[in-house]
Amino acid sequence: MAGAAVAAAALGGSAAAAPAGAAPGAATGPTIRPDDPRYPLLTSGNNQRFVARPDYVKMIRSSADAERALESAFRAGKRVSVRSGGHCFADFTANPGVEVILDFSEMTEVGYDPGHRAFVVEPGARLINVYEALYKGWGVTIPGGICYSVGAGGHIAGGGYGLLSRAHGLVSDHLYGVEVVVVDGRGKARTVLATREENDPNRELWWAHTGGGGGNFGLVTRYLFRSPGATGSNPADQLVSPPSTVLVSAIELPWDQLTEAKFTRLLKNFGAWHEANSAPDSEYRHLSSLFNVSSRAHGSLGMFTQVDATVPGARRLLDDYLTAVLAGTGVTPRALARANGELPAMPELLAPRELPWLQATRQVGTNNPTITNPTSRGAHKSGYMRRNFTDHQVAAVYRHMTRPDFNNPDTMLVLFSFGGQVNAVAPDATANAQRSSIFKMCFQTFWADASEDDFYLGWARGIYEDFFAKTGGVPLIDDATDGCYINYPDRDVSDPRHNTSGVPWQTLYYKGNYPRLQQVKKRWDPTNFFRHSLSVELPR
Repeated sequence: MAGAAVAAAALGGSAAAAPAGAAPGAATGPTIRPDDPRYPLLTSGNNQRFVARPDYVKMIRSSADAERALESAFRAGKRVSVRSGGHCFADFTANPGVEVILDFSEMTEVGYDPGHRAFVVEPGARLINVYEALYKGWGVTIPGGICYSVGAGGHIAGGGYGLLSRAHGLVSDHLYGVEVVVVDGRGKARTVLATREENDPNRELWWAHTGGGGGNFGLVTRYLFRSPGATGSNPADQLVSPPSTVLVSAIELPWDQLTEAKFTRLLKNFGAWHEANSAPDSEYRHLSSLFNVSSRAHGSLGMFTQVDATVPGARRLLDDYLTAVLAGTGVTPRALARANGELPAMPELLAPRELPWLQATRQVGTNNPTITNPTSRGAHKSGYMRRNFTDHQVAAVYRHMTRPDFNNPDTMLVLFSFGGQVNAVAPDATANAQRSSIFKMCFQTFWADASEDDFYLGWARGIYEDFFAKTGGVPLIDDATDGCYINYPDRDVSDPRHNTSGVPWQTLYYKGNYPRLQQVKKRWDPTNFFRHSLSVELPR
């Protein structure tokens, strides 16, 4: 691939021959002020609940550009926020207090750095472009998410996961290094390269970016990827390879076939299967499923399942999984004929089909109109599950998804297969501490009009706090749940009106790793310049 070769030469040459932040650091992006026609576009991201009115938006095109922009904002005393893809679920980038948005969406290179034996991904690269470049150029990938337009910048820093994570771990498990522009207490900016090498004096800064969340420590200008244990100098050996082909299935389960008893059996089947088959060495680690438990207003629930077609007995693994989930429900699956949350319509996959991996990735990831609608407003709440659902939890989901006054079809509880190789890593080896869960959840709803905010936020809070009623309205760190996911940020967990557990939000997101993150903050952002509504705080 010619583009990949050019990127490899440019990025590799700069890394090998010059200090971090040097060539091609001459590139400079424009400064966009309120009188610029581009300004309205750049003051919000995908969630239109959150809008900023900054003095200006600075487009960043290089590390040197980031240094200059950071020093200028610091010395002027302006509050900054950082954006790559604009998919933040909360107000980290767009909020009334922001005076400068630093936008990295034009830094999109993907290439190979021979000096570090690592692949380079710039923060503005969209996930689908990362997959395309890595796979076409070298036959490798990272186990990232399905939403094609998410920017690498925030996805990686928060941990990052996807359909290959049960087989290969989190995206951050393959992070070798990170290039970050930081600012000291006097306003002097510099570019720092931190790696996972044990003798790297900046190693803790690398560690903080393996799940410590975006916008906390500095401005990421490059991520370096090399899988642990990789050897030799051949680029194709430095990262994991996806399966050449995958077996995929897409089905919908119509609400008109579901009674509450059948609904309960269905969700408990899903949970029981994951309890039994999510160990790091499970033969089912090559299978991952996304189950959209949609509101009755949608008409059906949707499920997409993918298994590595190259492993022995792949069709058996898929068939056994679908049989286990549907057992005793009496539900007859239909073709997924209508988009359902993250899932596009895929009517041709009612009968499982074997597809090239990248083709399947494009199919499920590039046409998901609900989750990627840039004009919608949304509410999102997360939880890691270590055990199957309780009767109360399933009843809560059923009750809120079938409310007679609720007619929004773009509402769902997303259940995503987890565990496998994610759980093979120690909780403190990376900043992402959740290493013993079996599936991950995202409660979410989308709507169009600001006048409906109270209604839909009330619904989202209602189902979440009802689901976790026995633990103060949030998923505690206990034998059943394992807290929340920082890439699905939710300000409510920091609000005692909604989190009545007495457990601080920092523990829910970071568990025992939070004090260590605070020490990283103290060293690299001593003035707490980088901050937002759920940012890592300086130690007291």
